[in-house]
Amino acid sequence: DDDSTEFNDELGGALMRRGPYISMITNRTMNVLIRAAMLFMVGVFLALVLNLLQVQRNVTLFPPDVISSIFSSAWWVPPCCGTAAALIGLLYPCMDRRLGEPHKLKREWSNVMRCVAVFVGINHASAKVDFANNVQLSLTLAALSVGLWWTFDRSRSGFGLGVVIAILATLATQLLVYNGVFQYTSPDFLYIRSWLPCIFFAGVITVGNIGRQLALYEYKVSQEKTHQD
Repeated sequence: DDDSTEFNDELGGALMRRGPYISMITNRTMNVLIRAAMLFMVGVFLALVLNLLQVQRNVTLFPPDVISSIFSSAWWVPPCCGTAAALIGLLYPCMDRRLGEPHKLKREWSNVMRCVAVFVGINHASAKVDFANNVQLSLTLAALSVGLWWTFDRSRSGFGLGVVIAILATLATQLLVYNGVFQYTSPDFLYIRSWLPCIFFAGVITVGNIGRQLALYEYKVSQEKTHQD
């Protein structure tokens, strides 16, 4: 009887110790899923708005048989952009922790909203402003994109991830255009517009900042719950 009582006490103590741990893992997984869903919606919204700017300027042309959204975009564009936004937004804070380089520059939502506004402005410039030639447009957008990183990020991990993802996204776009999925008017760099990597880079930095801010908000909430407990 004494042995069984001691065993039950040890088992109960172990379960009590594991309870908060399992709860923490469950909450963390749920928080990641919530952040991913929010980032997906942000990516879909930005894709629709930015594609509207491009289509109005006749920069992007989709074949008539794949036009199925109110913003004259192929049906697969918003989900792809949403998925990419979710992955990038989750990757940025993860890389910050792994590299030991926490992002501390202007960590508030108002700054994130300004970053989004500048990103939309860069896209608006690429679609609306007339430049003398494509080289001048590309150099201007490159300067604006790097300026966006310097103003709202300034981290080496942010710059490195932005460059790598921009290159990969540009290669993927080239493959899609080469296979006739859609096309750009007046392509000047391997089937696409030469300024496209700059747009991708600015978009990565913007989504990365949103992901970081969501992760920071989650961290603050968890810390407050820990102090309350």
